[in-house]
Formats: sequence, structure tokens, C-alpha cells
Amino acid sequence: MKEVVLDTETTGISIKDGHRIVEIGCIELENLIPTKNSFHCYLNPERKVSEKAFEIHGYSDAFLSEQKKFNEISEEFLEFIKDKRLIIHNAEFDLAHINNELSLLGKNRVNNQIIDTLDLARKKFPGSQVSLDALCKRFRIDNSKRTQHTAIIDCDLLAKVYINLIDQKEPKLNFQNFELNSKDEKNSKIDYFKKVIKPTQAELKSHEQYLKKNLNKNFFN
Repeated sequence: MKEVVLDTETTGISIKDGHRIVEIGCIELENLIPTKNSFHCYLNPERKVSEKAFEIHGYSDAFLSEQKKFNEISEEFLEFIKDKRLIIHNAEFDLAHINNELSLLGKNRVNNQIIDTLDLARKKFPGSQVSLDALCKRFRIDNSKRTQHTAIIDCDLLAKVYINLIDQKEPKLNFQNFELNSKDEKNSKIDYFKKVIKPTQAELKSHEQYLKKNLNKNFFN
């Protein structure tokens, strides 16, 4: 099944105060493996960015004023997420802003199946911090590039967090220069991935012949 990890940045918290989206980031997953398909854009919110929001993502009014407006990318965005499950951290926030943008254009609300990783994390680690940064630290995911919140970087991190949250992971070790002492071991990071390897038709035929041969041998002996 195809899924889309989605994140937004906005001019502020509440749509009731007229806040708008300034960035949308999406990364497509297929069987939990990132594909080459992604969607990313900055947006002109047609209003000023609040001071608190600017501190979070750093997108200035001057920079955003030169970007496309939501109505110019809405069809491409909707086509990208069509019929795909959406993976969002604190889905209530992002969906409220996306649906608000769609409503302003007279379009229907998003009706995709939603998985909120914030809810997953709260159920899995009750009483613990479940911010994206906290989960990256828990799962030893390198988030050093996240000096500020950006939708596409957050999507990349959330994809890794999501796979860990649902326990679909296998260790992938880098054997190049693989010399760990006791100090290195504590600081080493392990990346995780899930990969499904399908046998070829020739391998399936060979396996079938092997089974027939050995079953007949065991039966007559």
C-alpha cells in the first residue's frame, strides 16, 4: 500500500486567526520504503508571518511573497495524495490548515485515511515526550540537519520515526570502517529499513523441483 508522509509549516497556529500555509512537504512510501516520488513547495500565504512562526521555520515575508499561491498548486497536491494513506505528526494541526486552504477555494476536505504518529507515540510511550525531536532521540535517528522546522526535512525524519513506531525495522549495518570500541559503541547510530525480496520464477521452479525430489525420497525410504 502506498502512503504519504506529510508536513506543513504555517504563518501561525490557528486558522481562526487567519493563519495560512507557507510550506507543504510530502514523501511517498510503498511498503514502508521511500519511493522517488515527493511533493514540496513554498507558498505565498498572502499575509504576514507571525514572530513565533518565523522563529520556528525562518521563512520571511519577502521570501514567501515570491512563491506560488495555494490555488496554483492545489490540483497537483491533491493528485499526489489521492487514494494514499497520510502519515502526519499531530494530524489535527496540519489537516485543519490544509482543509482551510481547500475551503477557501471551494474544494472538498481531505478524506484520506490518516495515521497520526503523535497518537501512536503517546500509546506506545505513555508519559514520555513524543515530539519529533524526542522520538528521533529515542530511536537514534540523526536529526542534526533540523536546525529549524522545514516540512521536507521533517517528512524525512517522520518517515523513519513511523517505521520504528510500528516496529517494522531491520538493522542495516555499515561494514565499511566497522571498528567499534566501547566508547564508539555508545555513540554509534543504526539506520533501519524494510526491504521485501521476491524470488524469481526460475528460483520458484527450482525450489518446487527440490521439494518434489526430497518428498519422494523420504516417502519411499
